[in-house]
Parts: sequence; structure tokens; C-alpha cells
Amino acid sequence: MRSGCLCQICTCGRHHCPHGTTRIYENSGVFCPTTEYLEKYPMYGNVLPSQSLKPKQEVQACRGKMEGITTFKSDYRPYEIVKPPRHIPEEYKPKQGKIDLGTTYKRDFNSYKMQPVAIVRPLERQQVKKEKLDTVPTYKDDYRAWDIQKSELYKPEQTYHPPTVKFGNSTTFQDDYVPREIKLRQSFKPSSVVKRSTVPFNGDTSYCLDYVPHQLEFKSERPKKVYKPTDQPFEDLTTHRNDFQGLVGETAKICRPAYTRVTQNAQFQGSTEFRESFQSWEIPTPAAKKVPEYVPPTGSMELHSRSHLDYVPYQTSRVVPIRPVSRRRSNSFPFQGKSTMKEDFPAWESCRQGLIKQQQQIPNPSGKFDDLSTFRSHYVPHELIPTKSCKPLNVTFKSSVPFDDVTMYSIEYTPKKQEICPASYPSPPGYIFENTNSQGHKFFRKIIPAVKAF
Repeated sequence: MRSGCLCQICTCGRHHCPHGTTRIYENSGVFCPTTEYLEKYPMYGNVLPSQSLKPKQEVQACRGKMEGITTFKSDYRPYEIVKPPRHIPEEYKPKQGKIDLGTTYKRDFNSYKMQPVAIVRPLERQQVKKEKLDTVPTYKDDYRAWDIQKSELYKPEQTYHPPTVKFGNSTTFQDDYVPREIKLRQSFKPSSVVKRSTVPFNGDTSYCLDYVPHQLEFKSERPKKVYKPTDQPFEDLTTHRNDFQGLVGETAKICRPAYTRVTQNAQFQGSTEFRESFQSWEIPTPAAKKVPEYVPPTGSMELHSRSHLDYVPYQTSRVVPIRPVSRRRSNSFPFQGKSTMKEDFPAWESCRQGLIKQQQQIPNPSGKFDDLSTFRSHYVPHELIPTKSCKPLNVTFKSSVPFDDVTMYSIEYTPKKQEICPASYPSPPGYIFENTNSQGHKFFRKIIPAVKAF
């Protein structure tokens, strides 16, 4: 007899078997990994999983003997190598005789005892006769031109001669090309020549036509204010000049060391090639340029300027500069914080100056303010008529007819007896527990009552 699971015995759909760990997740430690696919998937017996064709990651040892023959060894053919003959140089035989190591420089050069030359300026110029300087330098005296023959060129002769006949072969472009006459395209660009109009120019504008000239008013000349200087003398004495008193002292000494020039004052006594060959020439004095004689202009010059005319002199005395004679010496006396400025200039009690207000030109009104505006004076009030509302009244409508509460559900509903689900019992009635499989399903076998034989 076929047995059924607790999930199949349940009629209400709310009872299920307590699922445990499946066979796939027996050692994983995951609780209840059963899925709907595992529950509904039919199991087939005697079906082995497909074997994987992936090679195993193992070192495959060579079992056979390895042949060391490659394609290069099989295709290569060795050839006999012959060494090239080696050139044996001839034995060196030195020439007989001696080598002449003499040069024209050694033969023509005469050594002289020379000393270092020092440049000395001539003290004065001596007048020498105006004759031509005829001197021969040592280079011209020692140098002699040699008769040297020009060496012949070893350049090979040019054997190539350009052809005199014209090259007659034509190219494929010259054979295939057919010259055609080029027609110039007609230019649609407008000419840049200015077209002059025959109609005379009309220079009247709206401003010239609508302008109405008005006579300008005569501007009155403002009289110039005459400056009146004050009779009192200008007070240019400051508190610093009044309170400052110079102290007499000595000037500081210079600690800079004296400058000593390290030079040789002795004159060089000796003759040089420059002194023997060079002779000073008389230099004529430059001609002075004649300055034209100054001719003063005729008439009187106006020396009055704008500043000179408007300047007003003041009765002042020239400021005498008061400077300290020397720097102040550093001493060990305590510092005195009193000064002539602090003693002579005591602090005065000052009060804050009041605000300077400008006098009001417009007088304030004397009567009562009439706050009637143009809007209030012209406004005419109208009676407000409220708009009639069309909204229905929120009043419950009562009817004398009894309420019909009959529905299709109450007419067609058939009451049924409420059955108790057999799976809600610990042991379903009419079933005997058999076993529990690896997936956690409990199987029960239905009890069939025995039929008595007649």
C-alpha cells in the first residue's frame, strides 16, 4: 500500500513536515536548506552523473623514450667547412742610413734671451719729424718664401658623358593622356566698381527739418573774488621744534682699516721691440668749433606767470634745521620716561563737540494733519451682495421603504460542516507512522478496516 507524507495528508495547507538537513547539506552546518525545487523534483534511480572531461592537474611523467630529433636536425645537411687561407705579412727590414730630423723652423729660428714685458706708458710725447715709418718686423725678416710646386690631383677622370640625343621613350601617362582645351568658368562675383547714382544727393534729415532754433540767453559773468591776506604772521612753530633740544656729542670714529695698495712702484728699465719700433707722432690739436655770437631779441620779455601773479607772500622766517650733533652714547643709567613734550604739553580736558545741524528751510505745519488721501476721497462704497451657494445640504435622507439587504452571496451560500485537519493531531487518526526520510518528511500509512467474510 502506498504511504503518504504529512504534507499530503494536510487538508488546510498550513501543516508541513519539520524539514531537517538534506543529504546534500548534511555536513555543511546550514539549517533547513530544503527548497521547492528539491521537494518537487522527481528522483530517478540508476542514473549516474556525467563524468567531467577536464584533465586533472597532475604532472604526467613521460613513460616512453624521448627522441632528440627536431625538424631542424632532420632537414639540416652538414657541409664540409674549409678554413680560408691566412695572409702572412712580410718581414720588416729597416732602411739603411740616418733620418734627417731637421726642420725649417729649427734651421731658421734664432733664439733670443727674453724677459717678461711690462706695459709702461710714456711720460710725455716727444715731437718727431714728420717722416714715413720704415721698419721691418722680425716676421718679415725671418720668413722666406719657398718655391713649392703644386701637388697633382689623384682624382680619377670622369668617364661619363651625357648623351647628346634627346630621350625618345614616352611614358604611359603621355600615351594615355589626351589634352583637352580648358574652358574658363564664368565668374558670378559682382564687380567691385562703385556705381554712381545720377540722382542728386538728398541731405535733408528729420533733425534738420524738425529743429527749431531758439535764441540763447545771455550768461552773466561771475565776478572774481579778490583774495585778502591776513595781517597776522604765519605760525609755523610745531611742538617738536619748540620742545626739542639738541645734545652736544662727538662723532663716531670709523673702524674700517686703512687701504694699502699692493703694487710695484719701480719702473721697468729695458728695451722692447715695441719701444724700438714705435715712435710717437705729433697729433695736431682739434680745431675748435666757432659758436655763433648770441644776439638778444628785441623788445621786453614778460616774466609774469600765473603763479607769480596769484602768489601772496607770508611774513615767515626761514626754518633752521636742528639735527643731533652725534649719536647717543650707551650708558648704564636707568631710562627716564619724562620728556620736554610731556612736561610742557599737559593733557587738556576735552568734551565731545555737538552735532552741527543744518537749519531747516521748510517750516513745520502748525495745524492738525488731515489724513484724507485721493483714494479715500474718490472711493464710493457699494453694498456687497453674497453669491448664492449651489452646494447640497449635508442632511441624511430618510425613506419609509424597508432596507433590502439581500445579496447574491447570502442567496447562493451553502453552509458546510467545518472539518478538522488530520495533520493537526500529533498522530493523524486513521494513519500509522512508518519512517522519516533524509529530507525530513514523515510518512504515514493509511489504515484500511478489515472486511469480515460471510
